[in-house]
Amino acid sequence: MIDSKDGIIGLIIGDAMGVPLEFCMRKRLMINPTTEMKGYGSHNMPKGSWSDDSSLTIATIDSIIKNNKIVYQDIATNFLLWMKEAKYTPTGKVFDIGRTCLRAISRFEENKDLAEKCGGNKVYDNGNGSLMRILPIAYYCYSRKMQENDIYEIVKNVSSITHRHEISIMGCFIYVLYCVELLCGKNIEDAYNFIQKINYTKYFSLDTITCYDRILKNNIKEYSLDKINSTGYVVDTLEASLWVLLNNSSYNDSIINAINLGNDTDTVGACTGGFAGIYYGFNSIKESWKKDLLKYEYIENLCNDFNKVLNNV
Repeated sequence: MIDSKDGIIGLIIGDAMGVPLEFCMRKRLMINPTTEMKGYGSHNMPKGSWSDDSSLTIATIDSIIKNNKIVYQDIATNFLLWMKEAKYTPTGKVFDIGRTCLRAISRFEENKDLAEKCGGNKVYDNGNGSLMRILPIAYYCYSRKMQENDIYEIVKNVSSITHRHEISIMGCFIYVLYCVELLCGKNIEDAYNFIQKINYTKYFSLDTITCYDRILKNNIKEYSLDKINSTGYVVDTLEASLWVLLNNSSYNDSIINAINLGNDTDTVGACTGGFAGIYYGFNSIKESWKKDLLKYEYIENLCNDFNKVLNNV
């Protein structure tokens, strides 16, 4: 039986742990690391608040539950409800919307065109705004036992709602493939070896593939801390999340080390939390972090409803 609580709650807690620290300098955090859920800080939000990362993840799950399948227009409609009405937020406030997401969702609002045509497709549109919300697609593809080509098509279209450039799509594709391997029971090293062996030239240009050379041609685990960037660039976020996962041995340590990298702490925390939640499981997550999370019961119920879709194939 698939239990999405592992990764989804893992992601949302990683996000909430990182929210108060966003934009903090790594040097400062290394001197005084954060190890517990905190409030206020960078965004002046109460303890346990999650950001757009989790809101758009929840919006995606809600659409899949409603339709019992992936409907791109409906996912985009949920994104619009989040942006305009603060649906899927912990406090009724949207406080951390990225420019690429803002422009893409606004395009959808104006034209109601094909949702998967609304995302930014310029090189400067490659923030981590689709990577941060792609985890539900991994669960869905795994539950349907999808092959690589079909996974690519779905990931491409879901990413393209906000991020249509292939650098973003490739980052999401790698993330989803890695998660599917973890869901299949692979350990973190074997799953990493798997994603390195994929023939990405079937889907992406060589220029784009080269952006991911540190992950695919080298061993990201072996890079020193000072070589790991935790910015909002999709490649940096994926590198940082994999680096943290591969260099730690528990969910809790992974999250602590992810958020203390500084800079884009909520998204690095969220992406790492998705990985680590799947691998170490829901029961490995620190109980106090679960208790601190706002709307915890709502999230748990959402995961239970998502599980019904995932397991009722």
